Amino acid sequence: MYRSATPNAYRESAVMTASPAQLVVMLYDGAGKFLRQAIAMFEHAEIAKAGIAIGRAQAIVEELFATLDIERGGEIASRLQGIYVFCLSEMADARIEAKPDRLHEVTRLLGELRESWQQISLQHG
Repeated sequence: MYRSATPNAYRESAVMTASPAQLVVMLYDGAGKFLRQAIAMFEHAEIAKAGIAIGRAQAIVEELFATLDIERGGEIASRLQGIYVFCLSEMADARIEAKPDRLHEVTRLLGELRESWQQISLQHG
């Protein structure tokens, strides 16, 4: 029991000590993980499990979307909003149509955003 609690304690500690930019990177990591899981589940014809993984990725992107501050973030926040809307739409369509190919572009876009936030995180400690 002690061993299984360790990863959760580590993750909780990492979240509690992370900078805002690092937290965004963690969210992108989670979304990417769930999208890769969904693609793999589709490949194994596990449609229900793929749907659950897509739902988890959608929840993360919805959280990223909800935290955008368009007034303070200006054009960058507005562009992120458009990307998130596109990603959410593609994930919904992939889920409804059971088509994993729609998830590849979402994974790519979120991966690029993750790399940008990772650079910001490294620059601002």
